[in-house]
Amino acid sequence: MNKVILKPGKEKSVERKHPWIFSGAIDSVNGFPENGGNVEILDSKRKFLGIGAFSPISQIRVRFWSFEDEEINQSFFEGRIKAAIARREIFRCDSNDTAWRLIHAESDFLPGLIVDQYNDILVIQILTCGIEFHKEIIVSALKNVTGLEKIYERSDLEIRKLEGLDERVGPIYGDIQSEIIIKEDKYQFLIDLKKGQKTGFYLDQRINRKIVAGYCSGKSVLNVFSFTGGFGIYALGGGAEKTTSLDSSHDAIELDKRNQALNGFAGCECEWIETDAFLGLRRMRDQNKKFDVIILDPPKFAPTVAHANRAARAYKDINLLGFKLLNPGGILATFSCSGGISPELFQKIVADAALDAGVRACILERLTQGPDHPVALNFPEGAYLKGLICLKQ
Repeated sequence: MNKVILKPGKEKSVERKHPWIFSGAIDSVNGFPENGGNVEILDSKRKFLGIGAFSPISQIRVRFWSFEDEEINQSFFEGRIKAAIARREIFRCDSNDTAWRLIHAESDFLPGLIVDQYNDILVIQILTCGIEFHKEIIVSALKNVTGLEKIYERSDLEIRKLEGLDERVGPIYGDIQSEIIIKEDKYQFLIDLKKGQKTGFYLDQRINRKIVAGYCSGKSVLNVFSFTGGFGIYALGGGAEKTTSLDSSHDAIELDKRNQALNGFAGCECEWIETDAFLGLRRMRDQNKKFDVIILDPPKFAPTVAHANRAARAYKDINLLGFKLLNPGGILATFSCSGGISPELFQKIVADAALDAGVRACILERLTQGPDHPVALNFPEGAYLKGLICLKQ
C-alpha cells in the first residue's frame, strides 16, 4: 500500500484521533496513490498511525478510515453503517418520524459521506474523493444493512470541486419520485428530493422548529429564508396569529403553500413574499413593519474559515435588520449553518448587530443540530449549526 509520512511533531492531531491530515503536515508520499485511494499513514519515525483516503489536490490531504490496521472493504463499511444506525436507535425508538440522517460523515467515522433516509428512500451525498473511490461497495453495503432498494444521489455541492470531483445528481437504484411526503412530529411535509435544498429538507432543524414554535402563540411571525415552510408550519401549529414567509425561490414558496394546506392551515392568515431576503428585509424596514417573532435561517454563507470575514458582514446585516423589525419584547431566532463561523464569532456578530440597531437584547436559549447529526468528540468541526433565541428588551 502507498504510504504518507508525516513531518516530525505532526502526529499530535492523530494521537487525539482527529480524522484529517493537512498537506502541510506531510513530509513525503511513497508511491503513487490514486485520487481517493487508500494509504498508510506513518509518523516521522515510520510508526504506523492508521489508514486513510488520499486526496492529491485538497488541502485536507488525508482523511482517516481507521486508526487500526484493517482492510477497507465492504465488510468494513457495513460495520460502520450498522454502528451509525444503532446510535440513532437510542432516540428513534419512540418516534413516528419518517425522515432522519443515518450517516453524518466524520462524526459517524465515514468522512465525506452523508446519508439521509426519507421514508423508504436513501439520499446520499458524496463530498470526498475517498467515498467516491469506494462508492460501489458503499452503496452495496447500504443496501445490505438497511434492506432499502431505492437510493438517490445528491452530490451537487461545490465543495466537491476541492476534491477534484464533478457534481452529480440522479438515481442509483429504484424508481424514485421527485416529490414525496414525509412525517415529522405531528406534521407532514411535501419535499422535492431532486431539487430541494441539501438532500430535500432541513432535517437538522427538527428539534429547533419545535422550540421556536413555543414562542409563537398569538404572535405575528416573520420566517426569512423560509424554504418549504418548516418553521412557519410549526409556528402556525404553535398558535401563531399570522405568518409571513420570505424566500427568493418561487418553487420553494409554492411547496410552502402546499405544505400549509397539507397540514390544515390553508385558512390561516399567511403571507408569502418572493424576493431576495436582504432586499425584502430592507423594504420592510423602510415600510416600518414590525413582528413579534422573526426567524432567520439562511443558507451557508461561509463553508470554510477562509470565507468567514465576508460571511460575517452578511450575517450582521440580516440580524441588524431583524432587530429593527422586532417589536419590543419580541423574539429573534437566528441561525448559522456555516462551518467557518464559530459559536463565539456568531454570538459576537449578533451582539454587534444589536448594538448597531440601537437595541438591547439577551440570549434566552442556544440551539444546535439534532441528535441524528451527532458531533464526535474527536471532530469538533462537526458542530456546524448554531442558533440563538434572543429577546429584544
